[in-house]
Formats: sequence, structure tokens, C-alpha cells
Amino acid sequence: MIKLIVGLGNPGSEYTKTRHNAGFWFVEQLLANHGGQFSAENRFHGEAARINSGSIDCRLLKPQTFMNESGRAVQAMLSYFDIDASEMLVAHDEIDLNAGDVRLKKDGGHGGHNGLRDIISCTSEKNFLRLRIGVGHPGRKDSVTPHVLGRAGNEEQRLIDESLDRAIQVMPMLFDGELEKAMQQLHS
Repeated sequence: MIKLIVGLGNPGSEYTKTRHNAGFWFVEQLLANHGGQFSAENRFHGEAARINSGSIDCRLLKPQTFMNESGRAVQAMLSYFDIDASEMLVAHDEIDLNAGDVRLKKDGGHGGHNGLRDIISCTSEKNFLRLRIGVGHPGRKDSVTPHVLGRAGNEEQRLIDESLDRAIQVMPMLFDGELEKAMQQLHS
């Protein structure tokens, strides 16, 4: 069962619409669908919320520590609520997937993603789910940073938004512990 969903991004209005904030977009949309809102929580170094409806009791977190230091916020919330890393889903931008693609992944390394790298470093855990939100690759390694810190074009943003909608649709399955079913639907 998922007890914590972390959306990765960077705080500040200058980053709100950048590709690197795709994880923020996901948790914001998920919470909006459940009628909640985020509030600043200093003890968690971020903005937090809760979905508590029927059989769902899940915390949401948007670290406000900048991407490279996301682990501090995640560790604080895991510890405070005694949540195991295996009960966490981390939503993040993924340059190795095209815009419009979205994939669930269980366990693994950081794949060069600095937010995941810091979470793994701070928690000493790799055993968590990842929602990989495709934002495309710029084609050159030295263009990655400006790409993820830039805004998507209209068509690309439409594809990303559609992928977020598809990810939201499989969340009831994840809340019910049906990972394989959710993966099959999302990946097909």
C-alpha cells in the first residue's frame, strides 16, 4: 500500500512551469482531484497534504529544498510517520522517456536523477516505487540542465499533461496494492 507520495521539483515561481517540476504537477493534480490543498510544513522541509478517503490514507509531499536536497524532506516525513520506504511512491521527471510517456518502476538506482540520488543517499533505501514522467531528452548531455529547467512547448506540454492524467487514473489500483495491474494499464 502507498502511504506517501513525493512529487519532486524545485520551489519558486521561476520553476513552476519547468519540466523538472513534473513531479510537483502530478501530486498537485492528484490532490486537487481529492479536494485538498498543500500547506507549508517546516518540520518536513516542504509542503504537505493528506488524502484520507475510504480505504485511502496517504501523505503527499512537495519538498521545498530544491531537487538536489530532496532526501532531507523525504527522510523527515518517513521518520515522523514511521513509513517504510517500500510504502512510498516518488513522482519525477524522466529525460530517458519521451514527453507523453509515463512508467511505474519498482526499486532501482537513481539513473542520474539528482532528486532520486539524494533520496537514496539520505534514506539508504532504493526499495520504493517511482513514477517516471517523460519530458524527453534534448539530444546532448550538456543540454540536459537547460532542458529540464526550461519550459515545454505547447505540444510537448499537452503530451505531458495527458501522461499525468493516465497516471492519475491508475492511482486507485496502487492505493489497493495492485501494482502489476496498474503497471499493465499504464504501460499499454
